[in-house]
Amino acid sequence: MDGRLKSTAFNTATTWPPTTTTNSSIPLLHTHEPFRRTPFNRAFAIVYLCAILALFYLHTLKIFNSNTFHSFVFSLPFLIADAFLAFQWATAQTLRMCPIRRREFPENLEKVISKESDYPAVNIFICTADPFKEPPMGVVNTALSVMAYDYPTKKISVYVSDDGGSELTLFAFMEAAKFSRHWLPFCKRNKVVERSPEAYFRSNRTSSSESKKIQAIYESMKLKVESVMKKGKVMDEYIDGEEQCEALSKWNPNFTRKDHPTIIEVRVSATMTNAPILLTQDCDMYSNDPQTLKRMLCYFADPTIFPSLAFVQFPPMFHGLNKNDTYGCEYKHPIQINPTGMDGLRGTMYVGTGCFFSRRALFGGPSSFIQPEIPGLSPYHVVQNPILSQESLEMAHHVASCRYENQTQWGAKMGFRYGSLLEDNYTSFRLHCDGWRSIFCNPDRPAFLGAAPISLIDLMCQVKRWMIGTLEMLVMQLSPLRMGIKAIGLLATLNYTHFNFWPTWSIPVIIYAFIPQLALLNSVSLFPKVTDPWFLLYLFMFVGAYIQELLEQILAKGTFPRWWNSQRMWMMNASSSFLVGCLEFSLTSLGIVMPEFNVTSKAQDDELRKRYEKGLYEFGVWSPLFVPMTMAAIINLIAPIIGVLKIASSGENLEGFVMQILLCGFGMINSWPIYEAIVIRSDKGKMNVKTTTVSLFLVLVMCRISHLIFLL
Repeated sequence: MDGRLKSTAFNTATTWPPTTTTNSSIPLLHTHEPFRRTPFNRAFAIVYLCAILALFYLHTLKIFNSNTFHSFVFSLPFLIADAFLAFQWATAQTLRMCPIRRREFPENLEKVISKESDYPAVNIFICTADPFKEPPMGVVNTALSVMAYDYPTKKISVYVSDDGGSELTLFAFMEAAKFSRHWLPFCKRNKVVERSPEAYFRSNRTSSSESKKIQAIYESMKLKVESVMKKGKVMDEYIDGEEQCEALSKWNPNFTRKDHPTIIEVRVSATMTNAPILLTQDCDMYSNDPQTLKRMLCYFADPTIFPSLAFVQFPPMFHGLNKNDTYGCEYKHPIQINPTGMDGLRGTMYVGTGCFFSRRALFGGPSSFIQPEIPGLSPYHVVQNPILSQESLEMAHHVASCRYENQTQWGAKMGFRYGSLLEDNYTSFRLHCDGWRSIFCNPDRPAFLGAAPISLIDLMCQVKRWMIGTLEMLVMQLSPLRMGIKAIGLLATLNYTHFNFWPTWSIPVIIYAFIPQLALLNSVSLFPKVTDPWFLLYLFMFVGAYIQELLEQILAKGTFPRWWNSQRMWMMNASSSFLVGCLEFSLTSLGIVMPEFNVTSKAQDDELRKRYEKGLYEFGVWSPLFVPMTMAAIINLIAPIIGVLKIASSGENLEGFVMQILLCGFGMINSWPIYEAIVIRSDKGKMNVKTTTVSLFLVLVMCRISHLIFLL
């Protein structure tokens, strides 16, 4: 579906940035500085590396001095687990070696761009797929917020791509187009900061008569759209005017997600406006700062970096998180901390939303331009025809066809790169390999705010999809492992490798979540005694890694409760979403199953929201994703109770089992929401009986098998 909200063509293929200003007279548009904690990170990395080497020395001693079958068999899994942990630690250190913090000065742009006509045009792309999982009113608010930027109005074009081909979304945007005639002037006239109507009216700022009038118009539009959503189709009484009637007449009941009119793509915008700068935006991620375009221009307007600058990435932030961010959706490390480390090297990754691209970067490297098969798609093409001209529409429909890119370089060497569920990260990797750089821009006021999942199963399905995508990227012909070092250097390659190997966190987590506990049940000691100096090595490595991560989150304006929930969700995901993602990817590679792209639901239930605000985890539905974590919770609860009783009754000293008991205790603390959901809660979010039954049965089977193994 083409969601054009503008109908005028502009000459946007002008040279950018302006070259009239000499380098010596360029006003200060941006600065960057290293983090003050970098020397500490480097020193700690040396100490921690020594600890890792000592740990592997201990593993080597255990394996070569194994006198029994048991000692050898149970030394091997921990060698494997610690090898994966060491690899992840080593690749993560590249993110701590040279992180930088950036600052922009948009107030100086007027000294570089003196006239409105000199501002570069911007094409904004908003993607949606399912009106019932991504409510149209949320998409409408996103579109209205980016249309209302403090930027020359004629320089902004918004394109909406509806992969679901829904007439409901089309209707919502036709209503939004009418409301925008009131909203956009109101925002600029009153210098409104929150330019998403829903966010603005939610903040109770409707004190003036004008704002109350605008709110009444908005609520009327919202009521009409939500009524259409409830009915599931656009009734005749809601159709207003010939334009709506003509547009909606193209839809029929037989349209599906796989069979519907042409959708908008980046190459379509080339035939209509061809702006030199593109913004890709998730449908629920609205603009939270009207100055964002000018912040972006602080980099694109700098002729010293623009020739090699592919994109500027703003971190996606989230509104509506509860006090302690129960599900860890703040993503401090992946979204806010790690990108600063990448920014100090080749540049940050593209995360799929909140990213401004140079259109030129999608057509080969900085010094190796790839000419598209149609001259009109070139980033240097000057659009002459109005958007609604017959010629523009015919060309747009032609290049938007799914079959158009067959036998072309689109998706391989031009445009966004395909081949993975995480085509955003793969695209940034390929751009970096082509010689482009990127920048991470993280202003004090979040540039974009989106809706985070408040349902645990939605979150875990989303994470599972990400894990499958990282593994797909890992095994591709043009992957970081195969071409990274040669193209972007060792450190930048390790950045991507660290991310690509995320699913393998499931291996050490599963090993440490089950094997020490099963050994404790069978009175078998696996770790050094508490009086042994090697015990302090394990303690240092665990506590040191956790304290470093906590300090990083605190310095990034985090809190202890949010950090704790973040690490808890990391372990839950590692034992479930990461694990299932690995299994599903393996089966897919063998041709057994095929993963489908599942849209994470943005729709919210009132009761679900209330439970979320209380910090309660949502386990109410049956899902295999909940089974591994529930099994880990059960085994970590029963192992210290039964194990300690057996050891005490046999008269054996407990000092050889302290590490295993501590691991069980740590597991129990992190599993509290699971125990609560199984035993205490009675609401709809309590643990599904089937999940509990299956998990308990599998734990009993596991215990029985382990007992037989220990009898060998």
